[in-house]
Amino acid sequence: MSRLKDETLSIRTSVEIKQLLRLAAERERRSVASMIEILVLQYARQHGLQVDVPQPMPNRRSAS
Repeated sequence: MSRLKDETLSIRTSVEIKQLLRLAAERERRSVASMIEILVLQYARQHGLQVDVPQPMPNRRSAS
């Protein structure tokens, strides 16, 4: 499922965490950004986390 990517995330972390993230991404043949997404999605699934996604407004036609 393709997601709209319109948000930026910037974090500070230790050298060890950054190296582990790079190693995990390389092992999965992913970018670091993609690896972070996968890890967050797996965590959310395992812990039953869900975000309420707003439904698009129905197309309203003006009465003319």
